[in-house]
Amino acid sequence: MKKTCCQSNYAIPPGETLRETLEAIGMTQTELAKRSGHPKKTINEIIAGKTTITADTALQLERVLGVPASFWNNLERNYQETLARLKEEEALQRQFEWLNMFPVPALTKMGWIPKEDSPVKMLRAILNFFGVAGIEEWKAFWENPEAAYRDSEAYQSNHHAVAAWLRRGEIEAAQIETKPYSPHSFRMALKDVRSLTIESPKVFEPEMKKLCAEGGVAIVFVPELPGTHVYGATRWLKPTKAVIQMSLRGKTDDHLWFTFFHEGGHIFLHGKGDLFIEASDQSCGEGNGKEKEKEADRFSQKFLIPPQEYKGFVNDQKFDPITIRVFAEKLSIAPGIVVGRLQHDKIIPFNQANGLKKRFKFSDQ
Repeated sequence: MKKTCCQSNYAIPPGETLRETLEAIGMTQTELAKRSGHPKKTINEIIAGKTTITADTALQLERVLGVPASFWNNLERNYQETLARLKEEEALQRQFEWLNMFPVPALTKMGWIPKEDSPVKMLRAILNFFGVAGIEEWKAFWENPEAAYRDSEAYQSNHHAVAAWLRRGEIEAAQIETKPYSPHSFRMALKDVRSLTIESPKVFEPEMKKLCAEGGVAIVFVPELPGTHVYGATRWLKPTKAVIQMSLRGKTDDHLWFTFFHEGGHIFLHGKGDLFIEASDQSCGEGNGKEKEKEADRFSQKFLIPPQEYKGFVNDQKFDPITIRVFAEKLSIAPGIVVGRLQHDKIIPFNQANGLKKRFKFSDQ
């Protein structure tokens, strides 16, 4: 039978055990005070739970009573921990409304947090997941005016869910070993990844992660949570390590690859203190209109399809599947990328040539 460990909902001061020990050996509190060198008042307060058993007192009790100091130290430590836990639980009892702001069912289904049997335990699980001491600390980090993603469209949807999505990416990226960031190495990695767009996920995913890690960038794929509407995000874990996080929102290769190179553009073009989140529903990442997003858009477009090549192709006015496929083969990229660009530029309607796009999903979906 599986053993379980339960925590009590009340705290027993070490003084209770001390009182029982004195009664068992027939020693009075006055005698203990004389033998240990403490005032009788101090012994009375320890037994009443008003004074803590210090490390020095624990050693003195060991000599007088023959009970190891470690025993008394453990009793005191457990008592203080229980008091702190009960105090925290009382505070969390008033914060259930905050818990409801998170997509808890999705978080437990994905295994990001354990499924608990009470709201208080679930609140603790959320705080443990984010690595913060309490709710106020969470708010100070994720809701303060300087929070890096406050101005994004994602913040306006459900920033609690977006915060959870970002946190998961941070956790996964921390497990990826990367070399110190090198602009040259990362650019070389992007060139190699571009040629992988024609491959299947089982080929391109491990290879792109390996290539980018050599350039100092961790790549993580994290499923989106309800209410996030996020395609991707870019940030720096430290000055020598960047993270590109993608959700597979859109589920087609044009979205995935445009998002990836868009995020790569942020790494090349913009500050290491910035966090960028792409949460637009527009095809090929039209962005939120800000200049840095437009710069990253242009970077992605140019990297995937050289402007002169694209201009010559568009001027031909031939956009049937065969022509698109031939053009993509010439550039050594997936034809779905070309379709997405043509649709985004409104050269062809959004319902045309979609058969050339590849669709992706997470393996457990």
